[in-house]
Amino acid sequence: MHVVLSGYYGFDNVGDEAILFSIISALRKLQKDIQITVLSNNPESTQQTYGVGAVNRWKMKEVSAALKGADGLISGGGSLLQDQTGMKSIPYYSGIMQIAKMHKKPVFVYAQGMGPINKGISKLIVRKTLNKVDQITVRDEESKKLLENIGIKKSIGIVPDPVTGLDGSSFHSSWLESAGLDNYIAISVRDWPTTVDYRQKIVDSLDQLAGNGETIIFVPMHGEHDARTSREFAELMKEKSLVAPADLSIEEKIAIIGQSKLLIGMRLHSLIFSSIFYTPFIAISYDPKIDAFAKIAGQPIIGHVEQDNWDGHQLYAQAKDILENRASLEASMKATIQPIQSQALDTAKMALDVFGK
Repeated sequence: MHVVLSGYYGFDNVGDEAILFSIISALRKLQKDIQITVLSNNPESTQQTYGVGAVNRWKMKEVSAALKGADGLISGGGSLLQDQTGMKSIPYYSGIMQIAKMHKKPVFVYAQGMGPINKGISKLIVRKTLNKVDQITVRDEESKKLLENIGIKKSIGIVPDPVTGLDGSSFHSSWLESAGLDNYIAISVRDWPTTVDYRQKIVDSLDQLAGNGETIIFVPMHGEHDARTSREFAELMKEKSLVAPADLSIEEKIAIIGQSKLLIGMRLHSLIFSSIFYTPFIAISYDPKIDAFAKIAGQPIIGHVEQDNWDGHQLYAQAKDILENRASLEASMKATIQPIQSQALDTAKMALDVFGK
C-alpha cells in the first residue's frame, strides 16, 4: 500500500514533526511494508529523518503525480483548516484533497484540529471539500461542532491527537544529561501579537519560581523562531534560566518536557509531550486548540494572552500548588491519559481500512 501524507511538514515545527513521526510510526506498526510519501517544505530533510519518500509540497505537478500513484491521501494531523494565521492554509490543504479526489483517490482526514474559520469564503471551501472526503476524524469536540455548524454532513469521529500514542519511555536527551539536569520546570513560549503584556506576567512567575530554587528551562518548539522568543523571555528575567538548543531532535524535546516536574506551556504539542509522561502542566492559551486539549487532559489554563484578567502571581501560586501536590496530580493525569493513548493507534487502522488494506 502507498499513502500520501499532507500536513505542515518540513517547516522545523516540532509539534507538526511529532505528528508526522507519530502517524508514520502508527502506520508502520500496523503494516510494516507500507510505502509513504510526504508532501514537505523540505523533502530532503523529511526523507532523511523518517526514511520515507517526499516531494516538494509547492510543486503541484509532483504532488499530483504522487497522489495519482497512491492508494489514498491522509490529510493531517494538526490545525490545517484555519484562517486565523492567514488566508492561504485553507485553500492549500483543501486543494490537495481536491487533487486527490480528482484522481479518484480516497481521502482520510486524520485527527485534525479545526478552526478558527472566520471568513465566509473559508467556510464555503471547507464545506465543499470535506463533504466529498471519505472519512473525517478530529481531535476534540469543539472541532466537530465547528464543522457541523458550517454545514459538514458527513459523520465526524473524535479521536486522540496522534502524538498521544507515542511511547516516550525510551526517549532521552543527551543535552539534558550533559548539563546534569534532572529537577526542573519546562517552559514553552511563543510570540503572539496582543496588547496584553503576557510576557511580563510569565516572567514575573518564573522569577518567583527561580527565586525559590527552581531551575527553569525554556524548550523552543518551532526552531529558531521560538528559540529567539525564549531568549527574549530569559533576558527579561531577573533570575537565571536556561534555553535548550533549538535543533534538538523530537525525541530529545519530548524527553526534556516529559521528565520535568511541571510544564508551563503555550505550544499545543508541548502540552501533549507533557501528557505522554503524565507530567502536570499549566496552559497559557492563545488559540481554542489549547483550551480543548487542556480540557481533555484535565489540566488548568491560567489565562489567555489577549485577556488581562490574570497575572504572574496567580501563575506562580498555581505552579507552587502543583509542585506541592505533584504525586497525586500525576496519578490523576495518568488515569485520564492512559485510555486516550491506547486509542491513538485506532486512527491509523481507520485510515488503512479506508484505503482498502
